[in-house]
Amino acid sequence: MRVRIYQPARNAMQSGMARTRDWVLDFPQADKRDIDPLMGWTSSDDTQSQVRLRFPTREEAEAYARERGLDYVVAEPHKRGQNIRPRGYGENFATDRRAPWTH
Repeated sequence: MRVRIYQPARNAMQSGMARTRDWVLDFPQADKRDIDPLMGWTSSDDTQSQVRLRFPTREEAEAYARERGLDYVVAEPHKRGQNIRPRGYGENFATDRRAPWTH
């Protein structure tokens, strides 16, 4: 079983970087999902695919996988640039603007 170690990207609805600094170890889905004939829900007998472990560093996640004899793949994170405005949000309401601020 090959596990995946990665650093999650930030959510589209998220402006900050919360929950993106940790490294995550995910187990792949071993069994296919079945559709329940009565309710139409999807289900699986594989409980391992629901496990998602978080580690503060990449090295700790790799050490955990090596300790347990798991084959792993590390996905390198894509770092995004900082979005820092020179004067910030207060600039919208500054009295020393050169031009009027309109939408």
